Formats: sequence, C-alpha cells, structure tokens
Amino acid sequence: MNSSIQTLVTGMDTVWVVLSAAMILLMEGGFALLEAGFVRYKNSVNIIMKVFADITIGTLVFYILGFGLMYGKDTAGLIGTSGFFLGGNLSHLNLPVSLDTYWLFQAAFTIAVISIVSGAVAERINFRAYLLYILLMTGLIYPIGGHWAWGGGWLTQLGLQDFAGSAVIHALGGFSALAAALVVGPRKGKFNESGESTVALPSNLPLASVGAFLLWFGWFGFNAGSTLSATDVRIGHIALTTMLSAASGGAVTLIYTLFRYQRSDAPSVINGSLAGLVGITAGCAFVSDAAAILIGAVSGMLMMTATRWLEERRIDDPVGAFPVHAVSGAWGTIAVGLFATDKGLFYGGGFRLLGVQVLGLIALAAWGFAITWIGLKAIGKLVSVRSTEEEEEIGLDISYHGIMAADRSHEFIDQLEHLLAEDIVELRKKE
Repeated sequence: MNSSIQTLVTGMDTVWVVLSAAMILLMEGGFALLEAGFVRYKNSVNIIMKVFADITIGTLVFYILGFGLMYGKDTAGLIGTSGFFLGGNLSHLNLPVSLDTYWLFQAAFTIAVISIVSGAVAERINFRAYLLYILLMTGLIYPIGGHWAWGGGWLTQLGLQDFAGSAVIHALGGFSALAAALVVGPRKGKFNESGESTVALPSNLPLASVGAFLLWFGWFGFNAGSTLSATDVRIGHIALTTMLSAASGGAVTLIYTLFRYQRSDAPSVINGSLAGLVGITAGCAFVSDAAAILIGAVSGMLMMTATRWLEERRIDDPVGAFPVHAVSGAWGTIAVGLFATDKGLFYGGGFRLLGVQVLGLIALAAWGFAITWIGLKAIGKLVSVRSTEEEEEIGLDISYHGIMAADRSHEFIDQLEHLLAEDIVELRKKE
C-alpha cells in the first residue's frame, strides 16, 4: 500500500474511532436521563452530578493511572506497567490509529463502567463516598480487569472473546453494582416489615425512555467502533446484530408483561431492550443474525428473572443495574462460547472456548464484586457511605447540591414542616 493510500486509511480510521468515542460519551447523557427518570424527583440533580463526576474525575484518573494499568506492558499476566500519563513504552499495542485517539475511545468505555454502579446506589449513597469510589473503579478495578481480558493479560492469552465488553464492562460493572447495593443497603421504606417490596414510582418515564434511546444510539459506537477501523467489513454485521438483539430483548419483555400482567410494563420494556444490547456486546462480531435474536430474547427474560430475584432478597437496585448489566452481560459472554461461528460449541468448536468464556466471566465478576465490597468498606472508615435519614427524606438534591431540578420550593417547605413535626413528636415522647 503506497503512502498516500495509507494516510487516507489512517485518517478515515481516526475519524471513525473519534466519532465512535463521541457516541459512547453521549451515552452518559443516556445514563443521566434514564436514571433521573427512574428515581424520585428529589434525587434527579444528584444523578446528574454523579454522571458529571464520572466524566470529569474518571477521565483524569484513567489518564493518570488507569490506562497504564490496563494497556501498559504486561507483567505476569496481571497488570500493565507502562503508559501512565500516556508516557513510557507502549509500542507493543501496535495500534491502527494514534495513541491519543485510542486513549479517547478507551476512556469513554471507562466512564460507562462507573455509571453502571451509579444507578444501583441511587437515592441513598453519600456523594463524597461515591467520589472516592470513582477513584477506585477507574483507577484500579476496571483497568486491572480490563488488562486481564484486553490488555495482554492472562485471559487474553487464554483466548477470551469479548468483542466490546459484555464481560469486561457489563458483568464486571454489574457485579460491582450488586456489591455496592449490598453495602449501602436499601432505600428507606423500600421494603416493609414483612419483607415485601413497596412501590417507589419513577419520576419521569418519558425521560427514562429518551435516556434508553440515547444509550441504544451510542451502543452502535460501543460495538461497531470496537473494530477501530472505518474499512472493517464487519461494521455492518456488528450494527445489525446489535439492533436485532436490542429489538428482541425489548419485544420479549413487552409481550411477556402484556400476557402475564395484562399490561405492557414500560420500565421492563426499557430494561429489556438495554439487556439485549448488553447481551450482544461480547458476540456482536462473532455470531449470526439468528443467534443475535436468541441472545437478545434470553437477555430480556433473564433480566426479568433477576429483577424478581433481587426483590425476593430485599436488595434495592432502583434502575435495574444488576439485572441489565451483570446478568445479561454474563449470558452474553457465555453465549459466545455457544454461538460463535468460529470455535463455538454449536458450530463444532468443542468446549474449549466455552470453558474460557465461563472462566473469564467468573474471574471478572468476582474481581469487581470483591474489590467493590472491600473498597466501600474501607471508604466507610473515612466517610459515611450511606446518606443520613434526614438527607434521604429531604432528597439528595437539596442535601448535597443545595438545589432542586426545578422550582418546587413549596414541596420542599412541606417536607421540612413534616420533618419538624416528627421531631416535635419525638421530643414530646421523651418528655
């Protein structure tokens, strides 16, 4: 290939990867709207501020530390040891685009991981504790897990196939979210004395649906952008399998809730489509159209099952982060071992790839869960992980940010009067 053609190809690849990174960053707007729509109105600003913290603090930490741990020169298959501040020896990466371009794309992935955890602890985590957890996730948990699978570590060497992150991003982030939800505990009043879940109505389902559509849009950058090449002939197929799986996940949950509950449940359909997107992320480049539809359908049903499983165990996950990301991500990772047209079990490839997929899933899920659990317990020694009852009652918007999403001061005054009345009653009891 002569130099002028090579220059043109490199330029096209650079534009493609930068645009894909921008699409993935737009997903943060999707996370913000989705989570703000699912939670109560008094906590919507807090959701937005956590997303901004993910983007701002997470980006800087990944630049300083995370990228080097993830993509630096491999040491014992466990961590990278170069590339901090994008310096040092990174020649082993052999990139089709510039290092700056590649870093931008990977930074967008990193921000998505921490945003998964944000939703699971919505409406009750101490904002300062969450900021400290961002450091842990973007600087240690995700980069090290990512090195194992994508950065030349031991899972890379075994042959783990995770094209765009069902395991590395979604299962790791989803099981981290489960650990965080367990450590922080359920929202006040979420479960009654008999253990039954009470209804906490979402503040704005149309807003949540717009967030889901933004996530769906960004997912094409997430999956197809992982080719890192504008001339990769797989782009069209990746986009097709992504679309089919998302549609299948949403359609299955729509039909299931219609017949089981005599109504199509909007939150379930939203999360069903997202579950389909998560499920296909590992295998979008490796499976057939029919397999993509099956993967999406199973993802949607597993999401519904996992949601009930959480409720039965009094685990509070306001936006469904664990069912959507952890469970669907786990299924999507395993599905590659079954349906990959090259080396998949159902295509004559035997059990080796399936075994590697299961091993990689267990390792990444356990890593995310364990370090999040330990990390939040350690953070709890420095600052309370849980908001106070008063902060939760008033709302985290006022408690942590001193502002409401819109002028609803009359409602805030009513809340204060209610709290003062309760305090007076308690004082009288003590007298």
